[in-house]
Amino acid sequence: MCGIVAAVAQRNVQGILLEGLKRLEYRGYDSAGMTIMCNEALTRHRAVGKVAALDACLQQEPLPGTAGIAHTRWATHGKPTQANAHPHHSDAQVAVVHNGIIENFEAHQRRLQADGYVFTSETDSEVIAHLLAETLTAGVTLFAAVQQIMHTLGGAYALGVMSPQEPGVVVGARQGSPLVVGVGIDEAFLASDPLALLQVTDRFIYLEEGDMVELGAGGSVRIVDHSGKAVERPIHVFEYADGVASKGDYRHFMLKEIFEQPKVINAALEGRLGEHSVLAESFGPDAQALLANTRQIHIIACGTSYHAGLVARYWLERYAGVPVQVEVASEFRYRHPVVPEGTLFVTLSQSGETADTLAALRFAKRLGYIGSLAICNVPGSSLVRESDLALMTRAGPEIGVASTKAFTTQLVALMLLTLALDKTLGKDARDSDGTKHADIVAALKTLPDICRQVLALDADIEALSQAFAEKHHALFLGRGAHFPIALEGALKLKEISYIHAEGYPAGELKHGPLALVDSEMPVISVAPNDDLLGKLKSNLQEVRARGGQLFVFADENVGIDDTEDDVCVLHLPHVHEALAPLLYTLPLQLLSYHVAVLKGTDVDQPRNLAKSVTVE
Repeated sequence: MCGIVAAVAQRNVQGILLEGLKRLEYRGYDSAGMTIMCNEALTRHRAVGKVAALDACLQQEPLPGTAGIAHTRWATHGKPTQANAHPHHSDAQVAVVHNGIIENFEAHQRRLQADGYVFTSETDSEVIAHLLAETLTAGVTLFAAVQQIMHTLGGAYALGVMSPQEPGVVVGARQGSPLVVGVGIDEAFLASDPLALLQVTDRFIYLEEGDMVELGAGGSVRIVDHSGKAVERPIHVFEYADGVASKGDYRHFMLKEIFEQPKVINAALEGRLGEHSVLAESFGPDAQALLANTRQIHIIACGTSYHAGLVARYWLERYAGVPVQVEVASEFRYRHPVVPEGTLFVTLSQSGETADTLAALRFAKRLGYIGSLAICNVPGSSLVRESDLALMTRAGPEIGVASTKAFTTQLVALMLLTLALDKTLGKDARDSDGTKHADIVAALKTLPDICRQVLALDADIEALSQAFAEKHHALFLGRGAHFPIALEGALKLKEISYIHAEGYPAGELKHGPLALVDSEMPVISVAPNDDLLGKLKSNLQEVRARGGQLFVFADENVGIDDTEDDVCVLHLPHVHEALAPLLYTLPLQLLSYHVAVLKGTDVDQPRNLAKSVTVE
């Protein structure tokens, strides 16, 4: 993930671009750069490291000008070096900043090199600059040149482009990665996120998929859609910053973060999905080679992240055909693990500073793994810096101690890993049910909207929570990939309501837990419409036969008899079976939240717990 800022104004834009980069640094921190039009020529500074390194360069040698583009980078193609930093130039003709991945860049690169274009970086982005320079030789406008090459680029991208042929113009394009237009007084801006521009405007146009925009003199803004038709997009006023210090209209941070999940799931997918497949390059410049050599995976994590790893085991083995072991980090390094040939070491952490997980990674480096991948929410964290590859979950800051959106975005990242492995190893995610890679990709694109439908059931779940007000114990049940979701549901309830709760695979009821079931033991189950549904129904009948009170979250197409007082069923919208574990997490989060509110506990800061465990 990278960040773009651009400006066309009647004042010096260097400070505007630099401030925008600082606000976008969460999107990438390994290098930063800026190109400004000065005396109708492209002038550029680039620096490796955080935006502060670029700032130091600008203090020594300012770049004055009234139009410019800037970028902060998170590497996918090529390591963090000055040559790989954006903006990329083609001689003195074009400057480009790019967020995303160009899947077919190698074919473009070979042809351009044969035609005499010299590449100075290892990135996929540089082909865009050379393609534009080539197109401009035909005498077309910069806008027309971008429009022409868009049809030749495969993958996902957001672009900001300048050329001295039109010194007061910046052109932008969106395909799979976000881009917003900031509307000022006689000036206009582009950015990956409106937060980058709040220092200069509170009015924004959110570009739609396939849109192109031209920013010109006097703040002019021209937009065309994917078909080339001129369109007007509405201007939205950004009324307040969604800052981490504010709960907004929500009673607790946890509730706010639960309801942010459709947005952050969308962010976790942003720029990582092509039309029919995952973009494996999202995992970093060396990802393809590492994934191609992966024959087994060890996943190491703690707490909620461990539960995400358990779900991923089902996914990776079923859809990618890769054997998986999942282990609690605090246990892993105190035994003598056997590492089979071709094993990838995967760590999960919200903060990237979890002491046990970090220690496990450092221990693993001595054991013969082929490489390490961190799935994390914090760029620049120790876990990310010390791993060979990293995939950011993009959940944003999570204030509530009980993890919600960090967990669901980890699940999204793990499904992307599953699909990336499947694509790289050539299995086409085809199992005994005929499930295909493209089917799951299509389902992922609809997931944020389906999550919104589940969150709309909040009032029903709040009413259901009344039954738990006087309870002291609870049992959560799931089968298959939903067993870890039962574990996570139990963890949430115990964390914030202090009700003792346990998660079990439903098929294990007869092996002990049935002894606990009576009218005072609520039993919560998730019932997606999958191939284990029949067996799950039999397990639920075992609970009813022992006088237990059942609370079932079921697929809308699943029929469960709830005519008796001992069963309460809440139906959820149907979702692709592969993604059901993620969806069924949401009602369990809401249930735990509302029970905790009824109990009067400190929801956001439960006793004895801390957000980031940085000691062993």
